[in-house]
Amino acid sequence: MSLRPLKRNGMSDQFPTALLDSLSEAIIVVEASGLIHYANLSAEQFFGVGRARLVGHPLSEFIPEDTPLFSLLEQVLTTGGAVAENGVTLSSPRIGTRFCALRLSPIVDSDGLVAVSLVEQTIARNIDRQMSHRSAARSVSALAAMLAHEVKNPLSGIRGAAQLLEQSVPDSERELTELICEETDRIVALVDRMEAFADGRPIDRGPINIHQVLNHVRRLSQNGFGKGVRFIETYDPSLPDVHGDRDQLIQVFLNLVKNACEAPGDTEREIELSTAYRHGLRLAVPGQQTRVNLPLVVSVRDNGRGVSDEIRSHLFDAFVTNKPTGTGLGLALVAKIINDHGGAIEFDSEPGRTSFRVMLPLQFPQAAP
Repeated sequence: MSLRPLKRNGMSDQFPTALLDSLSEAIIVVEASGLIHYANLSAEQFFGVGRARLVGHPLSEFIPEDTPLFSLLEQVLTTGGAVAENGVTLSSPRIGTRFCALRLSPIVDSDGLVAVSLVEQTIARNIDRQMSHRSAARSVSALAAMLAHEVKNPLSGIRGAAQLLEQSVPDSERELTELICEETDRIVALVDRMEAFADGRPIDRGPINIHQVLNHVRRLSQNGFGKGVRFIETYDPSLPDVHGDRDQLIQVFLNLVKNACEAPGDTEREIELSTAYRHGLRLAVPGQQTRVNLPLVVSVRDNGRGVSDEIRSHLFDAFVTNKPTGTGLGLALVAKIINDHGGAIEFDSEPGRTSFRVMLPLQFPQAAP
């Protein structure tokens, strides 16, 4: 590959495209007027639009001018020196809310062009949260094993005793024995649900087409709890297979979609299912000294009111819910299944936009040191 030099008072019409597109960080080149002069492949993913939609358009179409990025850009144009800043929040209806590290550098021998690097730090910031999800899953697993052993047997005795009493009490008091039986059955059902957390058997993994899984989940949803919900599918058809268990992945995305459908909101419910390939994310596998790449990202976005501040930091813990009739086990089970797959899950939430992102290994994943 030949690299053509930059021209004085301008730039070459051809960038070393293959080199820049191989970078995991989003790179854009901005003119002094604010127009985007160039964008690499990762920038397309960052902004959610194609390169043709970026180049030649003002940066302010995608990021509000009152964000720190524009003040940093003005500083570079004024001083001619590079600047960097971590922990910058960029927010707009187009890109959602992104927590980023910014690097801006003037391009030598060009007429006011500035190279801007945008590195999303949301994933890195949420890796600690992912470790918390794993700890929560382990705690629930231990609790489930204890409940199955210590609670179900006494409950059987209580129910049997209530049935015997029912035969000897007057009809006016039979309602109380029926109530005992109903409540006992309800507790047994709850324990049965929790036993899923105590299942320590190895996952029967294989190559899974994630789009077939999502299509199955969408059909189930539209014929049940998701009737009347508008579903949007934004898939990358070139994605390779996932390394996982089909039934468990269906359970994961069915839970996420059900939560999205039932989330409180003031407008007609809209849910977007999307897939993408993201470079550069690696996570340690439990019990191993290696890290695996998790480039396949599946997102479930809804337009509800968002996750309340009271439960945001404990959302994946067991028995945490804001539903009047919820048990708080759905997202805890999601965290466990994703943990068992060696993956990661994160979420961003604000009024009108809540997005859960599941990051999974590909079939035949290669370990990275």
